[in-house]
Amino acid sequence: MNFKCQELSKVYSPDNRTIPVLENVNFSVTEGEFVCIVGPSGCGKTTLLRLIAGLLEPTSGQICFNAGENRKQPRNVMVFQEHGLFPWMTVLDNVAFGPEMQGTGKHEGRELARSLIIQTGLADFSQCYPHQLSTGMHQRAAIARAFAADPRMLLMDEPFSALDAQTKLLLREELLRIWKDRRKTVVYVTHDIEEAILLGDRVLVMTGRPGTVREDIPIPIPRPRNLTDGDYPRLREIKQHIWKMLEHEVRQSLSRYR
Repeated sequence: MNFKCQELSKVYSPDNRTIPVLENVNFSVTEGEFVCIVGPSGCGKTTLLRLIAGLLEPTSGQICFNAGENRKQPRNVMVFQEHGLFPWMTVLDNVAFGPEMQGTGKHEGRELARSLIIQTGLADFSQCYPHQLSTGMHQRAAIARAFAADPRMLLMDEPFSALDAQTKLLLREELLRIWKDRRKTVVYVTHDIEEAILLGDRVLVMTGRPGTVREDIPIPIPRPRNLTDGDYPRLREIKQHIWKMLEHEVRQSLSRYR
């Protein structure tokens, strides 16, 4: 899935007020890329993701997608902070839901679901219901369900933000492993600068209110990346560069609550 955002802007108008959220956003993503977006709260990251998903319409500008899409294959699937699993379905039923809705045979859909459940470490929990799972397991199931739907693009809105550090580390590794196997285009929103540079081929840095893409930073280090080995000096340099762009806005935001 290739797409390009051109002069993309979004304005909300609640209660006869005008609230500009995004202004003149320009960037492109190519097939199979893993692109991360970082920025302070309020800069429009989630709004941008929803525009790409088609859940919102831009006020001005456009998003151009490549032609020749398979109509049976969804253009994108979103994974949110909240897992969004159907509470009345087992893990297996949740993961198999997408393929079955697309017309895949029940047997084929469940075989695909089982393979992804195994990949995400949930083989022993396939017959469990969401309320029987930990938060980390919820997100594993949500990722498995997203890949099972076979979208051309995966849109992820801070999917690991509520997890403890150890679980987050493991799920990052699992996400990258599945992505390498299936090579979907991924656009991943996060507040975590370190997470962005460990996961992404590129990091888009958003700033401002209304927000815009201030810089598009390639990460020229092969995966797996590690802040404790030989990659550390270069990754630390990138991390500090991004933080310097964001620091002023983050401090301003904190000062409002003092």
